[in-house]
Amino acid sequence: MDLAFIIEKFSLVLLVFLISLGVAAYSTFFERKLAGWIQDRIGPNRAGPFGLLQPIADGVKMFLKEDFIPKNSDKWLFIIGPGISMFTALITSTIIPWGPPVEVFGRQVTLQIADFNIGILFIFGVVSMGVYGIMIGGWSSNNKYSLFGAIRASSQMISYELAMGISLITIILMSGGLSLNDILDHQKGINWNIFYQPLCFLIFFICSLAETNRAPFDLPECESELIGGYHTEYTSMKLGLFLFSEYVAMFISSAIISILFFGGYHFPGETYFVGNTLAIISILVFFAKTFFFVFIFMWIRWTIPRFRFDQLMHLGWKTLIPLAIINMMITGIIIAIYEGWF
Repeated sequence: MDLAFIIEKFSLVLLVFLISLGVAAYSTFFERKLAGWIQDRIGPNRAGPFGLLQPIADGVKMFLKEDFIPKNSDKWLFIIGPGISMFTALITSTIIPWGPPVEVFGRQVTLQIADFNIGILFIFGVVSMGVYGIMIGGWSSNNKYSLFGAIRASSQMISYELAMGISLITIILMSGGLSLNDILDHQKGINWNIFYQPLCFLIFFICSLAETNRAPFDLPECESELIGGYHTEYTSMKLGLFLFSEYVAMFISSAIISILFFGGYHFPGETYFVGNTLAIISILVFFAKTFFFVFIFMWIRWTIPRFRFDQLMHLGWKTLIPLAIINMMITGIIIAIYEGWF
């Protein structure tokens, strides 16, 4: 392992980290602007020109607010909880291919921190750990509303991870591999999975909303019932980590949706470009697709009212899981016939 490789990977890790946090910060600004537009308001417009410094003002506010820890809480778990949520939200970005290789100073640089041949399993493994941050934070607060929110989050994620995992089996069957690069290679040009698996996309997208605790699945932090849910007792930057981790997770989920169903950085006519020109256009295309789904996440939040908890459970167990199983079986049969297995 040469020094250039170490510098390359370290730089890429730092760049992805900064991009993820920057997108999360300004997602809060654009969501408030979008909410204002939908509700016929102006939205934030005081901090800086057009309110563009509002995320920075919010970040400074989070750092400067009093850091309060409840007297009867489990202090160390109370501190660890937000860190786990932010860590699991960020670590998923390590296997995302942000674009084709670029040439820097005569060296081919891969725009992917790590390429695992079991990339899908890695994503599910990390995402399933995210609930521990919420569960630990809610339980350690020694507050009944926080505990209720944590219990809701754990049962919600268990329910929707099943449907999400089963639905993705169809993508794995079609691509012939678990690596994100294999899935991308299968969608070159406009041979996108959305055209072959629209039901799989719908199931995965709904489950992504539930996994990121976004409306209408924001029951773990339902203000009208649980004050603030699992982060009721949190203040200062620990609250900021919980809130930022949600936006980072939304950004990463949008990127994964773009990769799995919309060809990632592939686009029609890409064969007419080569070298760094192709890389730059591909990166812009990938971020355009990703930000489109970030917009859809936000639009849904300010359009659709949240479910009751029994409706949320009913949708997960009695609707999405059976649909995912039926879709998986039909896809398997079609592929078996096409491959001449019987």
